[in-house]
Amino acid sequence: MVKRRSRSKSPVLDTKDFLPTTAEEMRELGWDQPDIVFVSGDAYLDHPSFAAALLGRVLQAAGFRVAILSQPDWKSVEPWRELGRPRLFYAVSAGNMDSMVNHYTANKRRRKQDAYSPGGEIGLRPDRPTNVYAQRCREAHKGVPVIIGGVEASLRRIAHFDYWSETIRPSMLVSSKADLLGFGMGEDVILEIAKRLDAGQTTHDLRDMRGVAYLLGKKDQLPAHEGETVALPSLEEVKADKVEFAKMTRTLHNETNPFNGRRITQMHGDRTLVINPAVLPMEDGEMDALYNLPYTRRAHPSYDAPIPAYEMIKDSITIMRGCFGGCTFCSITMHQGRTIQNRSEESILKEAHQIAEAPDFKGTISDLGGPTANMYRMRCTKPEVEAVCRRLSCIHPKVCKLLGTNHKPTISLMQKTRAIPGIKRVHIQSGVRMDLAAKDDQYLEELAAHHVGGHLKVAPEHASKRVLDLMKKPDVSSFDEFADNFKKASQRVGKEQYLVPYFIASHPGSTVEDMIDLAVFLKARGYKPRQVQDFIPAPMDIATCMHYTGLDPTTMKPVATVTKLRDRMTQRALMQFFAPENYDTVYEALVGAGRQDLIGSGRLCLIPERSGKGRPAEMRDNQTTERAPQSHGELKRRHGKAPGGRDSRPNKRRRR
Repeated sequence: MVKRRSRSKSPVLDTKDFLPTTAEEMRELGWDQPDIVFVSGDAYLDHPSFAAALLGRVLQAAGFRVAILSQPDWKSVEPWRELGRPRLFYAVSAGNMDSMVNHYTANKRRRKQDAYSPGGEIGLRPDRPTNVYAQRCREAHKGVPVIIGGVEASLRRIAHFDYWSETIRPSMLVSSKADLLGFGMGEDVILEIAKRLDAGQTTHDLRDMRGVAYLLGKKDQLPAHEGETVALPSLEEVKADKVEFAKMTRTLHNETNPFNGRRITQMHGDRTLVINPAVLPMEDGEMDALYNLPYTRRAHPSYDAPIPAYEMIKDSITIMRGCFGGCTFCSITMHQGRTIQNRSEESILKEAHQIAEAPDFKGTISDLGGPTANMYRMRCTKPEVEAVCRRLSCIHPKVCKLLGTNHKPTISLMQKTRAIPGIKRVHIQSGVRMDLAAKDDQYLEELAAHHVGGHLKVAPEHASKRVLDLMKKPDVSSFDEFADNFKKASQRVGKEQYLVPYFIASHPGSTVEDMIDLAVFLKARGYKPRQVQDFIPAPMDIATCMHYTGLDPTTMKPVATVTKLRDRMTQRALMQFFAPENYDTVYEALVGAGRQDLIGSGRLCLIPERSGKGRPAEMRDNQTTERAPQSHGELKRRHGKAPGGRDSRPNKRRRR
């Protein structure tokens, strides 16, 4: 089992450069007691992409003493007692991901790796650690306020469907018995909590704050509130009636705009859950202040093994937050919000200079983006309309005419970043929103010329218009238009580059017939996806409501859903129809759907005919369209050169 034991021999950094993680490290700083203990299910990475570091540095900058208790042994209360009694409160988070998504695949199989743990070791946190950690906090030091937050708590702040137990679970405030729940991005919330508790207030006094949820007892009165209050169907009602669950989901999502969202209540037995409106979006200067803090951008020296998530993100730069896409299967808008919040160009370039000057930097910025690559500085051009708008997506069913979609700020940022001395390449790994970029030749040419290393990942998700509408994604013609224009842009800059499209299997509304059509779509365009996304019903998502209730909560119309493992595996196999191990499943699906026309040697046939009574001895490749190379080396072997004619010798750099 990989544990934190010995210290790193780094000649540059020692533990004093980090927030303290042990009693010994606190003594070295001269502390007799921490003000706040941040308990996290992730390893401690002092990088602004990780919540414990970002929130801890925010509190530190305000003068508070913050200790980090990362991935503690939850089977004992001793790790909590070692750090001593926090003067103000415990801040508890499961980590950067929902623990159940982190631990289990879409088919509920235990994952083999935890990207946020040293050595990728699984099992260094429990399932639903927010509940377990909160309990240990109370055991260790009775009377210390416990504040929960992060993705797991944020997305479980109301009654919700839990895919892994197939049950309706109550708000995580109930199961954790925490004093407050902070939802969304937590900088403003955690700092205000710290300041007000430091001033002598209690957690009861904090119930007027934006971005928090709390529970009232049977005899408690609902506090006065300036705006309106809307009641959701109770926990008992949504457990008993799927229609009520759908109504709850619709109401919740209609109240997420921080400019007009109302206070929400939901009865849990004889207790009242109260959810205040979300915090207001940050302005540029506020975002800059977060990312200009003195992060070491390193893993804590006590780790003896590399942490996969850190290795992937250590040389990336976050330029914005939020997403106005409103995809029904995505939790980003429910956590980060729909309003795009931007850093200034000056702040971003300052961070790029710092990365470039690091002695171990190898010349490549791994990403310049956020939830998406190309929403930087895009926002409603009419603030007075934005303040009252309740659309769930600014770009579906079509791009709102009031939405600013100018790519020039993004282009300028890309150009200036790659011009910094020491930076050789700037990759764009965040997903490109194709319906925004398809018609912008300048952006596509800039992307193709300088920021794509042969392959660009995009997410059309499906080929069925009906399914795409349920996802709140554009028609697949948008993907074809983008693919055509990206190819032309690549040709103009003298490169041969390919798209790597991502699709989802088993999304609500997607039938076997839809997946067969998707397979034909892939075959016609020469795509052989090596990775398939299986739909995971994450808490609070609209698509999760569809999966559980069989209803689209926005229209209350029925939606076909896939719940059985066999049916999920069939949809997955159809997307990878070319794999020999999927032959029998694909054959049965095609016969069952009456699509024998896709079995044989025709141009668009998905699989060959059976050989006698069994499968063919060898799967024949019937594709007439040349598929995209699956690796940089294959591209070189096929064409004798790398994209753009550069030397394509493999990078010999040892992975850390």
